[in-house]
Amino acid sequence: MGMITNAQLSGKTAEQKKVISKYFLVSGCLGSLTAMKDADYDNMVDAKVKSLNLKARAISKIGLDESEISEIKPIMFEGYDDSGEYYSKIGSDGHVRTSKYQVTWLFFSATQVYFYTYTFSMTDDSKKENTEEYFYKDITNFSTTTVSVEYNDNKGRKQTQDLSKFAIVVPGDKMYCAIGGSEDVERSIQAMKQKLREKKM
Repeated sequence: MGMITNAQLSGKTAEQKKVISKYFLVSGCLGSLTAMKDADYDNMVDAKVKSLNLKARAISKIGLDESEISEIKPIMFEGYDDSGEYYSKIGSDGHVRTSKYQVTWLFFSATQVYFYTYTFSMTDDSKKENTEEYFYKDITNFSTTTVSVEYNDNKGRKQTQDLSKFAIVVPGDKMYCAIGGSEDVERSIQAMKQKLREKKM
């Protein structure tokens, strides 16, 4: 995979350096012995998500009281993101992990859907926050799609694998967010589709 350069670690925090050198760019003949496990990286990401308190942050950004956005239970999607520049790796479980992670909260009022996304990096200080709101009457569909992500396998070879994304489709535009695959995700999407059908009757 090549040597890690000083430029890749320059100005990074201790945690960011650890993620780069012990997880994404493990090098040297002893590298595999000291490499970070997939579960350890997942736990670091999970700890960061919990520390951000994003549900409260989302409600604050939307500017509504929680009682106003309880038409159906708020829904959270989260998953590894493939936007912009990022490191990527396939884990021993066959799943792709990237250095970017995205959390999305969706809230439902009587007339609108509020969409909040927060994307952060585990290898630098970058973050991106976005809020959107849509009237039910303007939403064409809720859908899922897959995108192909290029990553390095355990032998440093370039491979591709699909990542799932959720989309709110409106005339002339789509809002995408990363999702992890689970039954909960599918149930949430079905609940949203049912609510959309009710609102359009």
